[in-house]
Amino acid sequence: MNIRYRVELSEAERATLAAMLSGGKHAVRKIKRAQILLAADAGVSDETIASSVSVGGSTVYRTKRRFVEGNLELALSEEARPGAPRKLSGRETALLVATACSSPPAGRKRWTLNLLAGAMVELTGHDGLSRETVRRRMAEDDLKPWLRKMWCIPDVNGTYVARMEDVLDLYAEQPDPKNPVVCFDESPTQLIGEVRAPIPGAPGQPELYDCEYKRNGTANLFVFLDAHKSWRHVKVTDQRTARDFAVCMHDLVDIHYPDANRIRVVLDNLSTHTAGALYETFPAPEAHRILQRLEFHYTPKHASWLNMVEIEIGVLRGQCLDWRIGEREVLVAEIDAWQRRRNASGARITWKFTTEKARNKLARVYPDVLKES
Repeated sequence: MNIRYRVELSEAERATLAAMLSGGKHAVRKIKRAQILLAADAGVSDETIASSVSVGGSTVYRTKRRFVEGNLELALSEEARPGAPRKLSGRETALLVATACSSPPAGRKRWTLNLLAGAMVELTGHDGLSRETVRRRMAEDDLKPWLRKMWCIPDVNGTYVARMEDVLDLYAEQPDPKNPVVCFDESPTQLIGEVRAPIPGAPGQPELYDCEYKRNGTANLFVFLDAHKSWRHVKVTDQRTARDFAVCMHDLVDIHYPDANRIRVVLDNLSTHTAGALYETFPAPEAHRILQRLEFHYTPKHASWLNMVEIEIGVLRGQCLDWRIGEREVLVAEIDAWQRRRNASGARITWKFTTEKARNKLARVYPDVLKES
């Protein structure tokens, strides 16, 4: 027998439901249950409620029953659902994982969800298996065989270790204004202009910009970062030639650190990062004068992560350059404003990877001769 439950709301309950419908963020199902209860309290028939709220008659019946037999909170909450049994057993899930970690079929570059579903049908007694079932089981083990990442395996030898520990020792020193440690690197950036002016954002409306854009060439960013104080400088150039590098070193000595005795520069092994670049750019006496106040410390090959300025370049791109900049003048102005504020704020890179940690963490890749000592 289908019992007809009668809903009679108190004034407080009506106010609660009215407030819910008038504003705030609530789940659609919860909103519909509130509408059902208010309509039922007003004497509207179940058929009319189901039609106006766009739900089935059983939903109206269950909502009224949960209110009458329970309370308002119970009627608005989600009713527990038993759910369907898992399509794949534990053993079959393990087989799926093993299959996903194996080589794909001949003629295919990688496994896909559809390929895995087909393979599992062949390997098990299932008549069929959906790609969604495969996706869920794969997600449980964080498996994505269709993704590939490139990584570089360094040749860890005595030279690698020596350069790594040399750089780490510089970072561990106490600040010395007369002998500063400056990290240096360059990063190319594209000048991307708008074809149509973006529409500014407004309440309830994000900024709109056209998917079409125009390329206005590229620029190069030479980035300097003091390892021991809040100072960074970005120089925008058209290229990153040996001459550009030499001019940067001249600026470092004569403009940025004119009172320093010796500037220790941490940099990578790019072919332009050499003392010879200064002799190719300046007269020999001038090149010699500049180099007398510079001391180059190179990171190991395939170990640019050891250069602290790489982190700063990531901050620059995330805070300042993550939008379309089409003109070189705008790029220079934006970067100047960013570096002035960041320098004034006292922001620094907190470096925690020390020589001791390197020896512990990378012990397995240190050369055997060093392990023995």
